This record gives sequence, structure tokens and C-alpha cells, in this order.
Amino acid sequence: MTDLPMTVTTDGLPSAVTIYEVGPRDGLQNEKAIVPVEVKAEFVRRLVSAGLPIVEATSFVHPTWVPQLADAAELMAALGAEGRRLPVLVPNERGLDRALELGLEHIAIFGSATETFATKNLNRTFDEQFAMFEPTVARAREAGMDVRAYVSMCFGDPWEGAVPIEQVVTAGTRLLDLGASQLSLGDTIGVATAGHVTALVDAFADAGVGTDRLAMHFHDTYGQALANTHSALQSGITTFDASAGGLGGCPYAKSATGNLATEDLVWMLTGLGIDHGVDLDAVVATSVWMAGHLGRPSPSAVVRALGS
Repeated sequence: MTDLPMTVTTDGLPSAVTIYEVGPRDGLQNEKAIVPVEVKAEFVRRLVSAGLPIVEATSFVHPTWVPQLADAAELMAALGAEGRRLPVLVPNERGLDRALELGLEHIAIFGSATETFATKNLNRTFDEQFAMFEPTVARAREAGMDVRAYVSMCFGDPWEGAVPIEQVVTAGTRLLDLGASQLSLGDTIGVATAGHVTALVDAFADAGVGTDRLAMHFHDTYGQALANTHSALQSGITTFDASAGGLGGCPYAKSATGNLATEDLVWMLTGLGIDHGVDLDAVVATSVWMAGHLGRPSPSAVVRALGS
């Protein structure tokens, strides 16, 4: 099946996209059984070797929050010089301190579009979260780091329900105003639909935020991730978060199931004739290998189809 899918281009779509791989961090963070650090390091190396241009390696969160990522410093040390260019998530200045000590070049912060999730995930109110992030971003930029910002619950919240689009734009623009170079809009519980995606991108455009500063982070809870991706492509989005094998979830939102699978995204992009630079066979093999370590099959449709 190496000649499939057949490529059929569509007018009006980007010629190339960037896949922001989040499997090692967002993919593994919800796993209850601790994955050995040497397996995580090999996972990262395999993803990089498969041509993924950005691989988010881990997060410097407190181990009581996310026990799976308690070995973040050990992992980054194991990755050596190669690891310094890989982004890591930091929740606050303490996390930034650890990233600076290791000489890392890229960090990400993680905000919320809703009051309830900010309280549950960050122990801050909606407004307080920005005050918490401000010194982290400022110090990172002063140190020459690139800073990415995630904003979660952009399309729906399990406690608050539908999230007003203007509320998402407010949260996102405040994170960008702090100094973030890119904003990833998260469908944390996977409830987005194609029209909603278009409306949100348009609302950011009205607020002066172009698609060059936006990324999309879809979960596939309701099977809508690829449809939403296509809608975002039509709106001009060129950066998409994805997780090898469709791994992932959010430990603070139990209704958040797996991320958009990297393999499923690559298959669709290939069929649309959109350049992505990723070796599909290599990513599939990596996900099959990781599934063996996790003791269960990959949820990715493409991995199930090709991995056997």
C-alpha cells in the first residue's frame, strides 16, 4: 500500500503544514503505568528520526500533579544536546528554572479559556492565570527562549458547557500579549465541529491575530478531529498538534480522550497533496512499538490498518 493514498489536490488549501508532535508529553501524561525513561527517550528519538520537525518532549510539572512526567529532567539529560532544541511544557517559574538549568531553548505554557478549568488545572482564577504566566514568559524571552502558549477548553468545557467564542479570543490574545510566539487552540474534550472551527479562526482574525500565529490541537472524542482539521486548513491554519498513535488525554478532564493521531493526520495531508515531511511508515512502526510497551493496541485508525 506504499502508493496509497492517491494524491488529489484541492484549491485553497496550504501547500505545506507543520506537525507539532505532542505524543511524548500530552500522549503519555495520562498513562497510569509509569513508562521507563529509556523508553520515553527512544520514543522521542524515533519520532525525530521519522521527520517530525517539532517533538514536545515532556513537562516540568510537580510529580504529584502528573506522576508520569516526574522524570522530566532525567529524560532531557538522556536526550543530551539533541534535547535542548525540543520544547517542554512549564507550568510556572519553577518549571522555567528547571528548563533554564538544562539549557533548553523552547518552552510552552498552558492556559485556560474557562474559569472552572483554570481553577482545577492551575489553581488560579481565569484572570489570575495571566499574572502567573507573565514573569515566566518575560524571563524566558529575556533568556532567548521561544515561548508557545496553549489555551484549553476552546470549544467546550465539561463543567461550563459551551464556551463563548469571544471568551476564547480574550484568553488567547492575553497569552499572545504576554509574549508568546504561537497560540495553540485546544479542543480539550473533542466537542468541536467544522463550522465552529471556522468561526473561531475568523474571530481571531477580527481581533488582529492571523493564522500564522495560530495552531490547532484537536482531540478525537467524537470522531471529528480530521473534519475539524480540514476546516482549519480551509481557514489557512498551517500548524497542527498531533500525537503518535492517537495517545493522550487530560488528567484534569476525564472526558478528554486521545489526541488526533499523527498517522491519521499524515494520511489525510498526503492525500490532499500537502507537504509535511513525515515518514508515515516510520511513525506507524514507532506507534506499534510504543503500543507494545503500553500493552494495548493503538487507537489510530491508520496504525490499525498499516501496523499489522
